[in-house]
Amino acid sequence: MNDFNELKITSQQSTLVDQVEDKLLDYFKSMELRPGDAIPKEQELAVALGVGRSVLREALSRLRMLGLIDSRTRRGMILTEPSLLGGMRRVIDPQILGEEALFDLLGFRIALEIGICELVVNNITNKHLENLENIVNRGVVKNFGEYTPVSEYEFHTKLYAITGNKTIMEFQQLIHPVSIFIKEKFKDYFLPVNKELDKTGKRVTHQHLFEYLKKKDKEGFSRAMSNHFAPYYSFLKKKNNNNGGN
Repeated sequence: MNDFNELKITSQQSTLVDQVEDKLLDYFKSMELRPGDAIPKEQELAVALGVGRSVLREALSRLRMLGLIDSRTRRGMILTEPSLLGGMRRVIDPQILGEEALFDLLGFRIALEIGICELVVNNITNKHLENLENIVNRGVVKNFGEYTPVSEYEFHTKLYAITGNKTIMEFQQLIHPVSIFIKEKFKDYFLPVNKELDKTGKRVTHQHLFEYLKKKDKEGFSRAMSNHFAPYYSFLKKKNNNNGGN
């Protein structure tokens, strides 16, 4: 546990804190530490790394933010199992991300939801259907058939939950503010698209999706989900064309 031979800092190609963070991660791996295992004390680590306590503490603070380490009473620091998306939670903020990153996240959300269609149908139970029906019935629609953010979030969150995959469920919580931000910022684009879908009767509602789920129709549900995202598809296609298709 106290074999610190590999910890000494030698490179000068990155900041000292970055190097300490990398060295600590390498050390945890080389020592085959697992969640719950104790980590050497700060003083021991600082001496082994050849750095001051302030530098070490900043590196440790980063690891705490990632959910990799924690401090426990009478045990000191221990290694912990991080949330896979924990780090993303701190940076996925539509107020600070550029448009390209926001559009990529929106595209990823669409691809993910289309991808989970078969899993949702395979996992769905009568209890799930009952809950979904209640969500559909209390859904609130705004102008031209568009759901309010609360109704949209509630319905799609339930679909994510049906997969039983915690990482997928966590991603929904991260991406929801991005979707709302994009729809609000570019509402002048979405409005005519929604008008046209409503006028032609081509809008796929939550009720339509629910009917496919009741029949456990995998192909129909997947196709309907794709059509449900028609405004997003149209929006992303236009943005891609405006950027020269790059």
